[in-house]
Amino acid sequence: MSLRITPLNIVSAIGLGLVTVSLLSDKATAPRQVNMSGFYLLILGCLILVTFITDLVFRFTLKDIKRIWVIELIFIIIAAVLMLILQKVA
Repeated sequence: MSLRITPLNIVSAIGLGLVTVSLLSDKATAPRQVNMSGFYLLILGCLILVTFITDLVFRFTLKDIKRIWVIELIFIIIAAVLMLILQKVA
């Protein structure tokens, strides 16, 4: 299986980097650091897992890399819009 970079891979990598930086950074010395509690780290970890599994599903169902990019970008946009709507409602 060849290595193909997709939008959900990029989202997973950014999320994994954020979790790593949040876990390994010293909370007292970083003035502009994102302060995340354990609950938010758990949610971000679940998001990383879901994006990884969703990427695998899209890779196995779609063979053309252009279609994968288009569908995954649409998926990310819809998920972001739904998150913004739910954030405004709650």
